[in-house]
Amino acid sequence: MDKKLKGRDEDADPRYWPNCDTSVWLRSCEEEVLEPITGKNFGTFPHWLNGVLLRNGPGSLNVGDYNFEHLFDSSALLHRFAINDGRVTYQRRFVQTDVYKRNRAAQRIVFTEFGTKAVPDPCQCIFSRVASIFNIEKSMADNSMISIYPFGDEFYAFTEAPFMHRIDPETLETKDKIFISRHVALVNHTSHPHVMNDGSIFNLGLKVTARGLAYGVVRFSTDREAAGDSEDPEKRSIFDRAKLVATVNARWSCNPSYMHSFGVTDNYFVIVEQPLSISIFTLVACRLKNEPMSSCLKWYDKENTLIHLVSRKTGTKVKTFVAEAFFYLHIINQFETKDGKNVVLDICCYRDAKMLDCMYVEVMKNAHKNPNYAEMFRGRPLRFILPVESTSDEISEEINLVGGQLFRRSEKVEKNEGDEEAESFPVETENLLKKGAAAYRLPDGNIFVKPELLCDLGCETPRINSEFNLGKEYRYFYAISSDVDLEIPGTVCKKTKKKKKKKYHRFPLSETNDRYFFLFLTTRSSSRWTRLPRPGKYGAKKMFIQASRYSYRTRKEREKTTVWSYPLLFGVRIERPKLDFWSSTERPSKKSQGRPSKHLDPFQSVCTDGST
Repeated sequence: MDKKLKGRDEDADPRYWPNCDTSVWLRSCEEEVLEPITGKNFGTFPHWLNGVLLRNGPGSLNVGDYNFEHLFDSSALLHRFAINDGRVTYQRRFVQTDVYKRNRAAQRIVFTEFGTKAVPDPCQCIFSRVASIFNIEKSMADNSMISIYPFGDEFYAFTEAPFMHRIDPETLETKDKIFISRHVALVNHTSHPHVMNDGSIFNLGLKVTARGLAYGVVRFSTDREAAGDSEDPEKRSIFDRAKLVATVNARWSCNPSYMHSFGVTDNYFVIVEQPLSISIFTLVACRLKNEPMSSCLKWYDKENTLIHLVSRKTGTKVKTFVAEAFFYLHIINQFETKDGKNVVLDICCYRDAKMLDCMYVEVMKNAHKNPNYAEMFRGRPLRFILPVESTSDEISEEINLVGGQLFRRSEKVEKNEGDEEAESFPVETENLLKKGAAAYRLPDGNIFVKPELLCDLGCETPRINSEFNLGKEYRYFYAISSDVDLEIPGTVCKKTKKKKKKKYHRFPLSETNDRYFFLFLTTRSSSRWTRLPRPGKYGAKKMFIQASRYSYRTRKEREKTTVWSYPLLFGVRIERPKLDFWSSTERPSKKSQGRPSKHLDPFQSVCTDGST
């Protein structure tokens, strides 16, 4: 992928995005904090707020005299915030991956990663490189720096390579390394598995079949009896009980789609096959030439995005939908309507994959000099509605196939003592399926789906209360904005349907640079508290706000310099998305509404002028 960006006139204003501080992405940690430390406490923590927050993300961009070129290549660093009885302690520790240990021992970059190629080893010949292609376990970087998920009572750090690292949640010590290909026939997996209420875990990866590469869904069961486990001690591992439960062939057998996440509902797996593909032949060439992995990614601008519904019961594909080309990393949520006629899919979408180029270190350093940086990072949350029922060839191509009714659940937020701004929401009777998303039958029999805009604001790393709302109908989600050109970045935003406007609140912290909003729930239906850990200018900071009213409650600051996991620009809470996808432009005629067209650009109305 091309990482060269357009520059600007040296005589022009030196800062295009003066309110955006990209330096928070570029910090490197040189010192671990093995023993818990405390900091200065401003305000009061609620007495019931107890627990441990584990985080993962980029930790160091330096190895000796060498530097990583992409944020995704930074050494994995774990963070631990322990909250107990009004006190917060902090620890951090690098994940002891093979790539980290070998890099540190050699004081150079030994493994070629996503955007950085290894420093050439004079002792390695071309034959060694050829041999390494067939030994993934030894030759592929195992830098588990993207996420952490629980597998039963254990915690594992994830990357997109077929590796996981077991982490001690108390000391952050790396206890074990899992090579997933030893246990199930996958050559990679996503960084965002789904942990179900019964304790089982689903994840999506690539598998090799007789017809080429395919997408496979694997299930990890914590229930030995349900998994048919024997009493053999060697078969007690959750990974030994892993089982492939679904397979979907890739549309291009040697160029599978890049996937960072997927969806799951009560009856379906949702696999989004975007036109950003991994060229296997180019991948082999990159290994031989010592080129970074990003070189094998290819964006097909004129190809459509395919959305597959796969039955959880049979493991086979039920239906495939066609959408305009878009790039995505994260799915917000997905659920089936109550009448079972539709599957609703909410995704953080981009026009193309240029936002990956925005994360090169040099590009981020020069972001303020680049007038195109904000546009390349422009994304919007979109909703697709997928009609599940079969369609007849006699149905006109002009008829919207989205039918049935979808009503939001009645939900109330209880008021606390002294909380005058808490809102109570009445029973919702509005049919959400009339808000703009549509589906039409194409002449070839496929179903084209047109999305609606959830919010005219950049959203990334979305977060819901997955314990209760994963694969279920939900009312709001939390996210971090990717719009670097806002006048007030670093400000928490709340958009309510009741007042039909966004409310901005400034806090004593400059930015909420956090990968997620983490929710503490006091009831099944309301998120009353949100915690936003973030790095300050000189140390780690943690801010707690009450989600129902967005009022500043307390702040925790530590004096040691630190980095953070995927720091982004600011947070937004969006309630009951209402904006129509076509709200910013002239609505097309009924005859052409939602129909595929070479002129149809789902980002045109909201992404080209930089306004929000």
